[in-house]
Amino acid sequence: MTNRHWTRAAIRASALGFASALALAAGSGPAFAQETAASGSTDEIIVSARRRDESLKDVPIAVSAFDGRRLEEIGALDLTDIEAVTPNVTLEVSRGTNSTLSAFIRGVGQQDPVAGFEAGVGLYVDDVYLNRPQAAVLDIYDVERIEVLRGPQGTLYGRNTIGGAVKYVTRRLTDDPSASVRLTGGNYGQFDAVGTFSLPLLKDSAIGDLRIGGGVAYLTRNGFGDNLNLTDLENYNKDVLAGRASIEWDPSDRLSIRFAGDWTEDDSDPRQGHRLLPFDFPAGGAVEFPVLDNVFDTRSGLNTPEQAVQSRGVSSVVEFRATDTLTFKNIAAYRDSDTTTPIDFDSLPLIDLDVATEYRDHQFSEEFQALYEGERLSGVLGFYYLSANARNDFDVLLGGGATNVFTSSDVDTRTWSIFGDFS
Repeated sequence: MTNRHWTRAAIRASALGFASALALAAGSGPAFAQETAASGSTDEIIVSARRRDESLKDVPIAVSAFDGRRLEEIGALDLTDIEAVTPNVTLEVSRGTNSTLSAFIRGVGQQDPVAGFEAGVGLYVDDVYLNRPQAAVLDIYDVERIEVLRGPQGTLYGRNTIGGAVKYVTRRLTDDPSASVRLTGGNYGQFDAVGTFSLPLLKDSAIGDLRIGGGVAYLTRNGFGDNLNLTDLENYNKDVLAGRASIEWDPSDRLSIRFAGDWTEDDSDPRQGHRLLPFDFPAGGAVEFPVLDNVFDTRSGLNTPEQAVQSRGVSSVVEFRATDTLTFKNIAAYRDSDTTTPIDFDSLPLIDLDVATEYRDHQFSEEFQALYEGERLSGVLGFYYLSANARNDFDVLLGGGATNVFTSSDVDTRTWSIFGDFS
């Protein structure tokens, strides 16, 4: 496998209350994940690997956890960068797009993103399960931490975690006004702009505390290679606009309510393949397609439909601390995504066995938890429900596009479970 590396420099400006600072940072060298806090750090990392907050050092399973500072140190730009510093983990971009995830932990995962194939690694955003791999290559911004749970997690996370689970936890809003801007530039024309803010609207009022916040990220980069046939397209470029917003309300010291929403638009060009063998057309004829020198270049001839990825999600989290030892938690969420991508299997200008593809999916999930934290016993008992639909349309183009074979799949999923873990 060939990787393309690029240099980058970041400028950050942040404000906390009425104070501001300006810093210049450069990328750091390679680092290795550990089972405790970030390498060289003595800070305690709190994780929710067992569905309850506890110190990483107290969790009796194989977990690698990275807080926001550590993610910056290793230069992680999206979820796939975690694999370089986590043992027995493969997180890669799947075929065609920059946003479809192929995840494996300890050799177990999901290679094909089509409907009907179940994941072997579960991906969670703020405890909300993402049922499909489309739009699952999450860019890293405004992140509290990322946890990678290695090995079967079926007891607490269900059937689709045979290999393990990846948990993406966004940063909570602050009690004081804060804002930050991060600008990153690098070669291959990389330019990233990320802005976040947190603003308290009410504090110690008759109805409690109220905060709002959010972030916007614009992430761009030229391609590592070019499409030599469709010259207006680049290969392996990036053009992503994403955002998040949240409202946090604490009516009392025992009750907290959080509403959150996010969206992503990926207008990157399609990622087409690189041929390893030359091709003559017709066989032994005058038209020759030798192997290209640059492994990131392609001769793909398909750009119908145009590549586009859109995803959206909303969620609510309600926590009620009934007693000093008993807390009830409810997580409800809705997500959907639409992806159109041209797949050119032979990476040749000829439209001979190419596939115009559309993926559409939506899901609703509901989870209720009862968490107990006593002196001698702690654990969680919960109920989970998921209703989801995934539709895939494949238009297989043959004979120069003059003939096509259309296939479609529509998969409904209804599942529920009761789970628990005490120690």
